[in-house]
Amino acid sequence: MTERDRDVAGKPLNARPRDGLGRPMPRDAVGGIPRIADDVRLPPDESITEAQRLLDHSMPFHAHEIFEGTWKDAAAGDRDLWQGLAQLAVGLTHLMRGNLVGAQSLLGQGNGRIRHYEIDCPHGLDIAGLLTWSEHLLTEIARGGEITVPPIPRLRIP
Repeated sequence: MTERDRDVAGKPLNARPRDGLGRPMPRDAVGGIPRIADDVRLPPDESITEAQRLLDHSMPFHAHEIFEGTWKDAAAGDRDLWQGLAQLAVGLTHLMRGNLVGAQSLLGQGNGRIRHYEIDCPHGLDIAGLLTWSEHLLTEIARGGEITVPPIPRLRIP
């Protein structure tokens, strides 16, 4: 058995390269997508911009990690927003990986978390558009149709 990589405090790390959807690749694999560091904490506007860039490049798992860092630093009243955005991104990850059960669960949870931000749309986020996007995907999953190329969400109000 191979010894796990650990940080200086002994916390397990996963240093294996990952593919574009965040799946670990073999340790000796060439290429892969650079990981988002565990300590990345971007301010909200930078987080949204970087997450959109990652989503546009079909890397929703990595967008989820950006949102997760912002969620960890968010004020109590904003944590549901950032957690919901992270859940939507990882829900899209599950959908793109073919895991419909995981996609349905995370898209539904994310939708529920961001819903109460629809009135004020903090940080220029298109909450109504994200709700429509996630509800469309949830409907398609429930319908049982194949979603070969799911639409990429637009995070900000155009």
